[in-house]
Amino acid sequence: MTATPDTRQAAQRIYAAIRAIPAGEVAGYGEVARRAGLPGRARLVARLLSTGGEPGLPWHRVLRSDGRIAFPEGSDGHREQRERLRAEGVEVSGGRVVGRRARPTLDETLWGPPR
Repeated sequence: MTATPDTRQAAQRIYAAIRAIPAGEVAGYGEVARRAGLPGRARLVARLLSTGGEPGLPWHRVLRSDGRIAFPEGSDGHREQRERLRAEGVEVSGGRVVGRRARPTLDETLWGPPR
């Protein structure tokens, strides 16, 4: 990805949103994008994380929208993310976070879950 001033600014906003996810909580790629003020840019979040992000970034707290770890099951990345989440008290079973979900969107908070 070629870094233009706009993409660098977007990356910094995304990294800030990821750093703001508290230990023991998770958020989906789309939720991270919304929190960064970039709705609809979930793929940008995934692409930035796939490049290694920045040192110390709690990348393991970012999941697919359905609560699954995005790495292929059995891969080193999958194992590392699962273990990091478990170390924070998050239950992971079958590659999916159990009993937690990303915080609801503003629409879900105001109007209920999507149909």
